[in-house]
Amino acid sequence: MFDRMGPLSEEELNKLHSATMEILRDVGISFGEPDALKIFKNHGVKVDGDKVFLNEDQITNALDTVPAQFTLLARDPEKSVVLGGDNLVFTPGYGTVFITSETGDMRRPVMEDHNNLCKLVQTSKYIDVNGCLMVDPSDVPSKTAHLEMLFSNLVLCDKPFLSSSASRQAAIECIELAGIGWGGADNIKDKPVMISVITPLSPLQYSCEMAGALIEYSRHGQVSLIGLLMMAGSTGPVTLSGLMALQNAEILAAVVLTQLVNPGAPVIYGGTSTITDMRTGSLAIGAPEMPMIQHMQVQMARFYGIPCRGTGGITDAHVPDIQAGIESALALSTTIRSGANFILHACGILSSFLAMSYEKFIIDEELCGMLRRMIKPVDISDESIDLATIKEIGIGGEYLTHARTYERCRTEFFLPGLMNRQDYDSWNLSGKKTLDETATQMVAGRLAAYEKPKIDPAIEQELSQYVAKRKKL
Repeated sequence: MFDRMGPLSEEELNKLHSATMEILRDVGISFGEPDALKIFKNHGVKVDGDKVFLNEDQITNALDTVPAQFTLLARDPEKSVVLGGDNLVFTPGYGTVFITSETGDMRRPVMEDHNNLCKLVQTSKYIDVNGCLMVDPSDVPSKTAHLEMLFSNLVLCDKPFLSSSASRQAAIECIELAGIGWGGADNIKDKPVMISVITPLSPLQYSCEMAGALIEYSRHGQVSLIGLLMMAGSTGPVTLSGLMALQNAEILAAVVLTQLVNPGAPVIYGGTSTITDMRTGSLAIGAPEMPMIQHMQVQMARFYGIPCRGTGGITDAHVPDIQAGIESALALSTTIRSGANFILHACGILSSFLAMSYEKFIIDEELCGMLRRMIKPVDISDESIDLATIKEIGIGGEYLTHARTYERCRTEFFLPGLMNRQDYDSWNLSGKKTLDETATQMVAGRLAAYEKPKIDPAIEQELSQYVAKRKKL
């Protein structure tokens, strides 16, 4: 198939790989967690102070044990998802410190906002995995916020979920809390139920907190998403190829650690690296270079046979306006068409990752549904072509009232719940609502219609008691 973006050639993939190997061999990478340095050293990896130096054999051996595909289990088994291969999974935004209101004003989020977002995920037709830190709640202590959010993830939604990587202790508590949800920690050992986002400090560093969390999640067979946000021209090289080689080095170093801890521990490869706006020094996630980096990133992940993360509906815009629509559609459509498996930030993001928007969540959610329909292969068969009907209707006939149309009219096409298809007069008479105004109404309707999924009352009580106990420590 002709594609103007085009894939990287085998020669280009190997050149990026070779550059990565040279970075890890000659420059090394810093790990701030002593336990990580000990693990590397015990497995024959060269360690000098806090710097780790990896050779190609060590990297290849680790890649050989990374699962190419795995199942992420949900509390409702029917909502479990498969990651890897040609599978596609959507997850909402992550890590925002503000909520943007329908009027465009920013405010600090509270725990109720996280709970509302859990409810939107639970009621979504298109979002497959619940988030964590979808917002950073300002009304609970930061030290225990992960406990509050994970509790909500478990009781307000029965889909798989993200967990906290704020620290090693947070990871341990998330594992213990999730274990309660499955009737005991042993029931989730090497059975992934949650994904942690492990982020390096570019260039070429892992903090004590991130490395410690990665070790704990890997030990228990939970999923580590090795994601980063390198900025070309500031925290990474100014060229996209240089950025890709350096990003690859940071990811592969963490992948090796997961496999030294627990061979076969599931990993997802990929970040949201982009460029620096050289006029201001600020992050530019709506830049056209962002989808270009995503396109390369997915190919590198497939080169190594690792499930790949892609970015979602992201934008530098501060309200869900036409800029937000353009940037989000470019980013999301490119990463999906390139073959990413796990889409983080699929919906809700505004202001260069700073803010979450209920309206943007609803708008992006529908975009996810449209793109899922767009990539669905067209059925080309004798039955779908249906020459008999074409011959029956012949020249100048009509298909609207034919039995075949009645049979398929509700299932053949994507039916939007948000996008306007009214004629002008109908739209005018119904109040001339813009897309974001309609989305605001839909948010209220979804939250009002939400029904809490079933959970064993004894398990919910035990979860609540665990959170209360840890908060007192």
